[in-house]
Amino acid sequence: MSIGLKNEFGTIEISNDVIAQVAGGSAVECYGIVGMASRHQIRDGLTDILRKENFTRGVVVRSIGEDLHIDMYVIVGYGVKISEVAYQVQSKVKYTLSKQLGMTVSSVNIFVQGVRVTNL
Repeated sequence: MSIGLKNEFGTIEISNDVIAQVAGGSAVECYGIVGMASRHQIRDGLTDILRKENFTRGVVVRSIGEDLHIDMYVIVGYGVKISEVAYQVQSKVKYTLSKQLGMTVSSVNIFVQGVRVTNL
């Protein structure tokens, strides 16, 4: 599935996988995010942190009418304020998709799938 954008030169089709890859890449740059988690934890493994090439398994892109909704499944670091990290991810994903793809996102939903202790 893809999202279509129209301008004076024609139509641009952007795949949901591309949107998910850009959103996942911007999310893991945020402080407090250890990595992306799979949305199907039972099938894919409970403790797997997704590598860069698999970000699309941890991001769900939904288009309902003109609205674009993104669900992100993340793993946060131990000791961080989860609500603040989630807010930063939401802000960064909205900003990145707006700047790189020219898309307006209606909602970014964050699902914290785990907490990891890092740098002991």
